[in-house]
Amino acid sequence: MLRKYNSSRSLEDNIRLGALTAMVAGLVNVASFLLFFSFSSNVTGYYAILITELVNGNIYQFAVVAIWVFAFFAGSFLSNFIVIFYNKKNRYVAHAIPIMLEIASLLFVGIYGSYFYSNTLLETEFLILLMLFAMGLQNGLTASISNFAVKTTHLTGATTDLAIVFSMLTHSQYRQKAEIRARGKLLIAIFSFYLLGGLTGSLAYKYIGFRMFYIACFILLITLTYDLYKIYKVQFAKERKKKEAYPLGGLTQCPE
Repeated sequence: MLRKYNSSRSLEDNIRLGALTAMVAGLVNVASFLLFFSFSSNVTGYYAILITELVNGNIYQFAVVAIWVFAFFAGSFLSNFIVIFYNKKNRYVAHAIPIMLEIASLLFVGIYGSYFYSNTLLETEFLILLMLFAMGLQNGLTASISNFAVKTTHLTGATTDLAIVFSMLTHSQYRQKAEIRARGKLLIAIFSFYLLGGLTGSLAYKYIGFRMFYIACFILLITLTYDLYKIYKVQFAKERKKKEAYPLGGLTQCPE
């Protein structure tokens, strides 16, 4: 999921990445709403709030919302910056670093909320900022390495894309095109797992509260380690074939 880049990625690579990260986004967005009555996986609505607070002269609220929007922007910027500048050195590491930063951000929210949160306004604003930064990291990474094919933190554009795909599939000339069907499969996977993440967050909130962020971190950990497992599996298979082909370690016995 994280080793390949742009055109070298297969549909299966994008579906796996899209499904797992969409589930995280759905969970985090629902968690943000249930805990803070705010959304954290996208910034569309915050632009309207930004202008409203400015017009009403609420400078503090305007500044807070502006910082939230910038946090999402900064996360996306940082993800793509890391991918661009470290891709040639080690592609997996370049793609893994934003996921690690996202895990650190969400883990902090989970730990702080579980043990230290005292429900103050400043704490709430900071935790929302961290979640927006984490979602920016995620969206920037998935879009960057998939050539903008995978965006999982919000469904506005995906809803439009899916509607377009479905309308195209009503015509036989488009139903025969593999790229149209592939796009539909990817979008359906993103939708399904985003909703599954939201459902998971809603159920987890009732029983574990802030600890639901540990679930998001666990899903991201699967995303992070999947390629390492695949690499180990391929290397293990090669070593096994080598041993079967050369049971004596590649040495042949000389006749006496």
